Amino acid sequence: MSLSNVYTAGLNNVGSYQVSGIPFATGSLSATDGTTLQIIFPYVTQWITFVNHDGGSTNHLEVGFSALGLAGSNSFRVGPQSGTEHTQNLTINVKASRVFLTGSSDFDIIAGLTNIPIERVDNIGVSGNNWSGSVGVG
Repeated sequence: MSLSNVYTAGLNNVGSYQVSGIPFATGSLSATDGTTLQIIFPYVTQWITFVNHDGGSTNHLEVGFSALGLAGSNSFRVGPQSGTEHTQNLTINVKASRVFLTGSSDFDIIAGLTNIPIERVDNIGVSGNNWSGSVGVG
């Protein structure tokens, strides 16, 4: 019996994104002083929320979808706490297998996961992971 024809859900499987996501949460993370933290999700994400608890006025959480993107200009920032606000957060709907983070001493990541194995994304990029090599990812 051949195992090469085993069917599993892929990136374009609509049903995987219509149902509630499998919960993923990790908190009290830190990536400062030039360090980069890589979070690898067990399944492809439906959505990801980044919560920056860092109170420093310049401690933006820098987020990228590849190490090259984070080191270059293909990343984005989630602002630090300001004034009476307790946290700054950002939720994005994106298919990802990992994220790269730096710049904050206190942040959390919450995600909704599909049932799609991350290998479905990991075979796409030039460097072999998470859309790396794609335009806008780095």
